[in-house]
Amino acid sequence: MILNLIDKFALGKYGSWFGLLSRLTLGGVLFAAGWLKIFTPAKSQMAVRAYEVLPIPLANFLGIFLPWFEVGLGVLLILGIAVRISAFFGGALMVVFIAAISQAWARGLSIDCGCFGGGGTVDPSETKYLSEILRDTGLALLGLYLFRYPLTRFAVEKFTKTQGE
Repeated sequence: MILNLIDKFALGKYGSWFGLLSRLTLGGVLFAAGWLKIFTPAKSQMAVRAYEVLPIPLANFLGIFLPWFEVGLGVLLILGIAVRISAFFGGALMVVFIAAISQAWARGLSIDCGCFGGGGTVDPSETKYLSEILRDTGLALLGLYLFRYPLTRFAVEKFTKTQGE
């Protein structure tokens, strides 16, 4: 039932506009989050290590790789290039972030998520786990929407498909 309503909306008059808004929102958040961390790799590595889930060498690698990956996905989504695959990876990344934040919360760690730079240990009163999980859930849903309905307004991908037909 709900899937039929979503299909009707997505294929209707405003679906491609919502797709554009979804692309710009998910892409903009990914781009901003990555951009703010690219120039401070030590802080980014510290933020990943603070979750205390991965071996230190792997956490350090992710601290360097992840910002570049986020920026790349953000650019692709903003421009509307490879929307389906970019939305899949962007949404999957949000699910991983939700799992990481949830386990930190469940284990009683007092950390900043490091989503937009910073990260590491903080005072327990400064944690924002619920709002971070809700934010990432919304972004994951946008990724799912874009995976299902990748052709949106003003997407480069849409122009190239139209030109090739």
